[in-house]
Order: sequence, then C-alpha cells, then structure tokens
Amino acid sequence: MLRSTFDSIGRVTLFGAKALRDAWFPPFEVEYLVTQLYEIGVGSFLLVVASGFALGVVLTLHTRSMLVQFGAAADIPVFQSLAFFNEIGPLVTGLLMAGRVGAGIGAQLANMRSTEQIDAIETLSINSFRLLVVTRVIACTAMLPLLAIVMDVAGILGGFVSEHLSSHLSWTLYLERAFDGVAPAEFIPPTLKTAVYGYFIATISCFYGYTTNEGSEGVRKAAMYSVVISSLVIILADVILVKCIFFFFPDQAI
Repeated sequence: MLRSTFDSIGRVTLFGAKALRDAWFPPFEVEYLVTQLYEIGVGSFLLVVASGFALGVVLTLHTRSMLVQFGAAADIPVFQSLAFFNEIGPLVTGLLMAGRVGAGIGAQLANMRSTEQIDAIETLSINSFRLLVVTRVIACTAMLPLLAIVMDVAGILGGFVSEHLSSHLSWTLYLERAFDGVAPAEFIPPTLKTAVYGYFIATISCFYGYTTNEGSEGVRKAAMYSVVISSLVIILADVILVKCIFFFFPDQAI
C-alpha cells in the first residue's frame, strides 16, 4: 500500500513536471487554450459569485453576534476583508474548482482515452499531451487567482448586504472600515497561492484522466480521484503555503 502510494506520487510529480516544462516551449495550442480559459473561468463565474456572496453573509452574521457583545461592531468590515482575502476566498475557490473543474477534466480525458479519441489525435501527428494536458494546466493555473478575486469581492459584497440590513451602514463607510490600515499589497501573496492550487488541480485531474486504461470504469475512477486527491492536496498545500507566506511576509500574520 505504502509503496503504491509513493509510486503514484512519483508518477503524478513527473507528469506535472513534464506539463510545466512543455508549457514554456512551442507549439502553443492557442485556440484550444482560449477554449479552456473560457470553460474554467467563465464557466465557474456564477458558482464562485454565489458561493462567495453566501459565505460573506454567513460570516458577517457569525462575527456580528460575537463582536457586538464586546462593543466592536465597527470592526466587522475589516475582519470580513482580512478573513476573505487571506484565507476563505483562496481556499474555498480552490476546493470549489477541485470539485467542478477537477471532476470535469478527469472524466473528459478518461472518456477520450476509453473511446480512443486520444489515439486518433496522435494518428494526426498532433501531440495529444500538449493539446489536452498542457493547455488545461496553463488555463487552470491562470484562472484560479482571478476566480479567487471574484470570490473575495463577492464575499465583501455579501458582508455589506448583511451588515447594511442589520445596521444600515453605507457602502462607502463599509469599504473605508474594511480596508482601514490594510495595504492592498498584503492581499497579493494569498491570492497568488491559488495559482499553485490551480496547477495541482489540473495536474492531478489530467493525470488520472489521461493515463487511465480501464474503459468506462476508468472514467468513474478518474472523476472520483480527481476531486478527492485534488481537495486533499489543496488542504495540505494551504498549510504549507500559509507558513511560507508568514515566513517571507511576517506582516501577513493576523
């Protein structure tokens, strides 16, 4: 069991390293890359907005019930912004994309493998790895930070709506309090770490979809492994990346 686990880790690592290497050298499948950017980014937009808004409302309700007891209701907006931009936004975005994008990539590539579509692409002298894997790795890595920003903005908006209904706080004053004493540059490292999540999601999902050889059963396993393993890796990576951010940017610790 342990040997099989380390073997899988090694194969996924080599698979991801190859995708990362090939991403820097031509030919670049630009048209297919744009399609993947659209599917991952635009296709996930409503899910991210709805999730961020709902989380923003819920977080404000919880924090308000506690902070009001200590006379710190004015600090609700800044707690909201720090919580979302530093942790909730990036992590939840990564987990949502592991479910939506990861399962889709794994199942799609596994289906293409089981129906011999990938073999057909190879017979046309087209590098299927570059076309199907590299483009998805680039698209997922590039779109995750943008989706994280969308999640953050939606969360702030949800927090404002909840706070406005409770205390009739204006939008201008809410924003002033939310970013009072907080430099925008402090939100850059937590947002950029989602690019790492995107790379992991695409690499793991593509690996299980592209390398399957079990027919229809392989499609099921590819979709399942893509979601489960990507989610676990994101959670573990989040712990490591947060420690790295605190080490290199000590002011980020709150």
